[in-house]
Amino acid sequence: AGSMLLNGVDLASLEKEELRKSRRHMQMIFQDPYASLNPRMAVGRAIAEVMLVRGVPAVEATARAGQLLEEVGLQAEDGTRMPGAFSGGQRQRIVIARALAADPHLLICDEAVAALDVSVQAQVLNLLNELKARRGLSLLFISHDLSVVRYMCDRIAVMNQGRIVEVGEAQEV
Repeated sequence: AGSMLLNGVDLASLEKEELRKSRRHMQMIFQDPYASLNPRMAVGRAIAEVMLVRGVPAVEATARAGQLLEEVGLQAEDGTRMPGAFSGGQRQRIVIARALAADPHLLICDEAVAALDVSVQAQVLNLLNELKARRGLSLLFISHDLSVVRYMCDRIAVMNQGRIVEVGEAQEV
């Protein structure tokens, strides 16, 4: 029970169409970046597709996809490459760029760094923190790794068997 507010609006109270429209402001980043990308689609196209669906002209969407790749630490030219040409950390950066293409207010990160080695995890976590500060994003960060949670979160909710058992500021929990 409870409520979930996004921009002051309780999502549980929205009608189906209103909820669909509000989803634009929420984007997901999953644990396995390779499974999140179409292996037969160039990564720039995958990023641009998010904008094309929203009516952004193709030339503008392609240019913006290159800018987003640069924003996450890759090169605009990387947009012509296929997902299999990238490492796991680079693919996760591509998935982050694709999520940013929707100009979200909230990124939901579901075990977003669990599949990465420790040094690459640190790079991706630093990137997420930079994006959070620069873009004014909120992150809902889901993880079993308490050190990662402590580093990323201001507030923490601990769950056990689907129930919240503790909530508080990161330094307290």
